[in-house]
Amino acid sequence: MTTPEAEQTPSERLTEPVEPDEGAASAGGKGSTDGEPSAEKPSSADGTTPAEGSTLAESVGSGRPEERLERAVRAAEQALIEYEIAVETFRVEVENFSRLHHQKLGPVYARLDELDARIAEAKAARTGDPEDVRKAQEARARVMPMPGVEELFHGWMDSEGLFPEAAAMLTDQPVRSPERVRPSDEARRLYRELVRKAHPDLAQDDKERGRRDEFIVRVNAAYGRGDEVLLRELSEEWAAGPVPEERRPSRAEELYARLEWLAQRKDLLAVVARELEEGAIGSMLRLAPDDPDRLLDEIADQLLAEVEQREAELAGLLGEED
Repeated sequence: MTTPEAEQTPSERLTEPVEPDEGAASAGGKGSTDGEPSAEKPSSADGTTPAEGSTLAESVGSGRPEERLERAVRAAEQALIEYEIAVETFRVEVENFSRLHHQKLGPVYARLDELDARIAEAKAARTGDPEDVRKAQEARARVMPMPGVEELFHGWMDSEGLFPEAAAMLTDQPVRSPERVRPSDEARRLYRELVRKAHPDLAQDDKERGRRDEFIVRVNAAYGRGDEVLLRELSEEWAAGPVPEERRPSRAEELYARLEWLAQRKDLLAVVARELEEGAIGSMLRLAPDDPDRLLDEIADQLLAEVEQREAELAGLLGEED
């Protein structure tokens, strides 16, 4: 069932990365923590592998600062890719084992739930104790099938989704389309004034034409709704002039930001990996990574023994009632 790579969890399969130089480490935000996977040693900028015994810090520490940052980013990207592969491989193994677990043991669990409900009901019928009655109701509720979508929403939706009337109520929107709006005299005045000032044909270059095109689209939308307040705000916005362009970050700043993002992404993957490993199915896989099918057989034998015990208990209760 499992591949050799999948026999280890993400935390167990990959080794810790070697830290890049101090500048790259501080830019990346975080180093590797204990137990977290990382990638193999990356190649250098020209595609060659660092010499035997050299560290990643040595490989990224030569050259100009920007070149070192670029190499650190490439190394971090490769480490993240390898980590994502490890996490996804383990996730698929957990999902496959979970599906097999449900297919093979689901009916046995269902039988146990049914027996528990019948035992609780038999005890409640014999004692009449309110607490026993409550427990019987709770046990039976665990066995009852889940209601369908239509039953849950009582005619609010079908298999295609919410009915239009229901959607309108949930979003506080009228069911019927709104009546056509007639703009006020002031709205018409503001609209004409804005179009005369901001018309795209008055642009001197393509960039300015694009800005005017986008602005006129907003003006037309506001006028179509008769929104006098918004038209006045748009008039003030146009009078203020275009917003100055923000300074573009330098290449070094972009690389630092990239390292920070990669570190954050790795932290998120570490959380996913830990949840997979500590979950019920992941924990079961770790008990028998080489032969999970045998583990399922052992669990099945234990559950069948519990079924026999429950059936004997129920037979005894029913026999006492007779």
